[in-house]
Amino acid sequence: MKQYGAEFFGTFWLVLGGCGSAVLAAAFPGVGIGLLGVSLAFGLTVLTMAYAIGHISGCHLNPAVSIGLWAGGRFPASKLLPYIVAQVLGGIAAGGVLYLIASGKAGFDLAGGFASNGYGEHSPGGYSLTAALVTEVVMTAMFLVVILGATDGRAPAGFAPLPIGLCLTLIHLISIPVTNTSVNPARSTGVALYVGGWATSQLWLFWVAPIAGALLGALIYRAIGKKD
Repeated sequence: MKQYGAEFFGTFWLVLGGCGSAVLAAAFPGVGIGLLGVSLAFGLTVLTMAYAIGHISGCHLNPAVSIGLWAGGRFPASKLLPYIVAQVLGGIAAGGVLYLIASGKAGFDLAGGFASNGYGEHSPGGYSLTAALVTEVVMTAMFLVVILGATDGRAPAGFAPLPIGLCLTLIHLISIPVTNTSVNPARSTGVALYVGGWATSQLWLFWVAPIAGALLGALIYRAIGKKD
């Protein structure tokens, strides 16, 4: 239960920190942090939690990561469902806290997107479903390659949180204009449920594509990272 609790609170922090930066600080008049700041915020949530709970649960914070680690032979199937449930609940709880904070400002409107992921007319840059699908699959695949490589027993010990956090930052720098960056079904679900409508109708993509990408990333690393 300690592992599941760690995943709940870790994912809570990822969604509150990452999506919170997008909703509250990205466009703040005069000092808005913009795309670069939001990207860095997501990376920092993973970096800080990796050091805080990595020794407890492995700090997955993401159903796609858990599935990818299972496919990569690093995680038991028996823990997949409880981890995913804990992650999704943590994301939803963070979305609720963020809603309570954001709605305290006059003029707040969920129609602004609430950091939800989308494609087509709901893509920040107007990118198509195909572009969004390819982006989420490729970005998640590369994320898993970095995770599996950084946590490999042959990698330098104690440094894994740094490349993993920086990788997530880079992923956001690349893909925020396309989908607002998911690579994480729990992150997407945690805010989409409060927006409803288009956000929940497009949510399927942000489960299917990250999971497909995670499986692809696991296959790639098993091919290139296999010990001689």
